[in-house]
Amino acid sequence: MITSILPFPTPGPEAKHPGYHTSTEPPHTPLRPSWACRACGQPWPCPHARLLLRVDYETDMPGLTIYLAGLMYEAMRDLYYLNPHDGQSPSEMFERFVGWGPFRRSIVGRP
Repeated sequence: MITSILPFPTPGPEAKHPGYHTSTEPPHTPLRPSWACRACGQPWPCPHARLLLRVDYETDMPGLTIYLAGLMYEAMRDLYYLNPHDGQSPSEMFERFVGWGPFRRSIVGRP
């Protein structure tokens, strides 16, 4: 028998990147469990965070993809717990977290 009562997810890895921020502006890191940006309120990773993440991981692009994939898993768990019926699809979550990264493929087929 399947029930709709799920245990609250345990905290996963802490999102420490992007590390850059000023003393007057909060960092562009996710606010859990809603996964909104602390600085601008947009869905994380916001455009500013994406830019800063590329700078943080400039010499380690595979590391950026692994970092984002881990956070995508955590976000899926948190967001499903908050709203199991109307959340983003797995493909939308992939595009949001990993699809914009350095190893994305073009949606246009090659001739």
